[in-house]
Amino acid sequence: MSSPGMSYPDNKAPYPTPQPDSYPLAPYPGPMAGYGDPHQVPPPGFNMGYSPNQPAVMYQPGAVGSGQDYGGPPAVAPVGVPPGLEYLAQIDQILIHQKVELLEAFIGFETNNEYDIKNSLGQKIYKAKEKNDCCTRNCCGSLRSFDMKIKDTMDREVIRLIRPYRCVSCWCPCCLQELEVQAPPGTTIGYVRQTWHPFLPRFDIQGANKETVLKLEGPCFACNCCGDVNFELKGKHDDKPIGRISKQWSGLLKEVFTDTDNFGIQFPLDLDVKMKAVLMGACFLIDFMFFEKVGDANQRSTVFS
Repeated sequence: MSSPGMSYPDNKAPYPTPQPDSYPLAPYPGPMAGYGDPHQVPPPGFNMGYSPNQPAVMYQPGAVGSGQDYGGPPAVAPVGVPPGLEYLAQIDQILIHQKVELLEAFIGFETNNEYDIKNSLGQKIYKAKEKNDCCTRNCCGSLRSFDMKIKDTMDREVIRLIRPYRCVSCWCPCCLQELEVQAPPGTTIGYVRQTWHPFLPRFDIQGANKETVLKLEGPCFACNCCGDVNFELKGKHDDKPIGRISKQWSGLLKEVFTDTDNFGIQFPLDLDVKMKAVLMGACFLIDFMFFEKVGDANQRSTVFS
């Protein structure tokens, strides 16, 4: 029987109404599915064995032009969090994959570096691209200054990294490496500054007022010969590691014939979102300092070279 006031052409029956039991609802995943107890220190290593069938975490991953603003963000943005960085508050791991540039791989002509930034499930959450000119890239090599734009999945710039030209030698402590992190662009939220040490690569993770918040320390010989290279993240006054930045072994062919790099960043879940963004900047600075190869020049492996 048709509903009152409704007519169906050609005596066709109305569209059948699905029964409630025909599509049982699956339980909605918890807000932090896949990340465990937020009060526990993250275990060593990185979850690289993601599966496309695993549930996505919260609302950041999404295709550009999907019509969804972050896939449905909360009505009220967290206080003190720069726009576009809300998702960082929900994760304790980041994976960074440098894209392979064919022109650079075959003829050695240095191009602007590009990276995909993913969560532990392998979903792209940001993308980064170096902004530089041809002369600076190929003449200054890995020491080159650059601006790097980091955009979200809606193609909005949320972070800008600024690296000035600095000296490479550890014997010049007045002119060591540094990088400024802005979020949003134009608003400085922190710095990464190399601190002098005769053997070890050490960095201070600083806030907007250049106060040291965390410390980062790498090995004496930063060379990933068939293994990962770890830069340990420590508190300001504590030698106990609370996270790390790892240069991950990419395989023999990629390591020999390209400078395409894979990194993992691990930090406490409750770390300030701004400091998580500064740690992303530290990862890019480490990549350029120790793992960037330009032409026939060998990559740097110690604070001396």
